[in-house]
Amino acid sequence: MHTTMLASDLMMANLTAGAHPAASTPRKLLLVDDHELVRYGVKALYTELQGVPIEWLEAGSLQEALVIYESESHIDAVLLDLNLADCKGLQGLRHFIQVHPHARIVVFSATQDEFVVRQARALGAVGYVPKGVVTSEMHATLSALLWPQGGPQSHGFVPGSALFPRFPSSAMYDRVAELGPRHLEILELVLSGCTNQEISDSMHLSLGTVKNYVSSLLLALDVKSRSHMVSLFR
Repeated sequence: MHTTMLASDLMMANLTAGAHPAASTPRKLLLVDDHELVRYGVKALYTELQGVPIEWLEAGSLQEALVIYESESHIDAVLLDLNLADCKGLQGLRHFIQVHPHARIVVFSATQDEFVVRQARALGAVGYVPKGVVTSEMHATLSALLWPQGGPQSHGFVPGSALFPRFPSSAMYDRVAELGPRHLEILELVLSGCTNQEISDSMHLSLGTVKNYVSSLLLALDVKSRSHMVSLFR
């Protein structure tokens, strides 16, 4: 559990958020996290943003989130944890986007691995914010998410600048960013230690098809072998 946003930052956030009276229609955000205290802390910190009220919807699982998103008339964005009781890793993001392809999803996770961040972006996430970030960073991320062109009280932040963590340039991760969704899914399984047969069974693909995908991954990433590819992401 990260407590950065649940204690001393609360006073700072309230001062920042409360500096301007509510001046517009509430923005609606869906927070998906299986820790009730995390959801409570985020809601308490951000009752409004840039003078605009925030209406928080909550879900403790992926399936609950999908039902809420379907039933609500309009949700501006979704903050989605990567590890929920009914899904692990990027499975939840992948499934949410498949069901609701127009959803604007920001991954909200304790995981800060560069590969996971870049893969989430390639799968269609519009942002990635680590849990435990200081209030000012979370404030900038939500502002850039809800008001890409600046917003009512932008105060000079750069739109979109805080939506993804910054990493040094890497040729390997640049190649990963060019992979298609199916290649990314198979790469994720390979890196988790799955054999070709296990990938074949889980994805309902023929063994020959899986072998072809793995071979094309080696070529696309310019690596010599499966073990070499795995070692580069450790």
